[in-house]
Amino acid sequence: MPNMKTIEGQMDAKGLKIAILATRFNDLIVDRLVGGAVDYLTRHGASENDITIIRIPGAFEMPIVCKKLAQSKKFNGIVALGAVIRGATPHFDFVANEATKGLAQVSLEFGIPLGFGLLTTDNIEQAIERAGTKAGNKGVDAAAAMLETIRVLEKI
Repeated sequence: MPNMKTIEGQMDAKGLKIAILATRFNDLIVDRLVGGAVDYLTRHGASENDITIIRIPGAFEMPIVCKKLAQSKKFNGIVALGAVIRGATPHFDFVANEATKGLAQVSLEFGIPLGFGLLTTDNIEQAIERAGTKAGNKGVDAAAAMLETIRVLEKI
């Protein structure tokens, strides 16, 4: 398909203003996700001065804070990082579902690229694996997805 036009995002974060929205709940996991996201962004040209980390209580609060960040028009993209770990009650399902729906709604409503790094795991071991051990660091993945989406949208 050599005659087809392809639009791809370059992984260059230079000059971008990025918000990292991170929960304090399960901070042992979330701190690793934040570290991965910051490392990824700075290795791809972002200045630490252009990255703002916003700490909030938990995943349920993510959509409203994300909406305020999007409304501010101060940021080119948002990386949302948190960890919801299944317990013995249905609380996990309600929090995970509502946070996910709310974040997606904000991204669509405001047209702002959002890196989705809200872990939803069955146990702490799975969360640890996704925060920098066996399964990689999902904070890195969320930052990369947000960055590529910013650059793709610029080209469309």
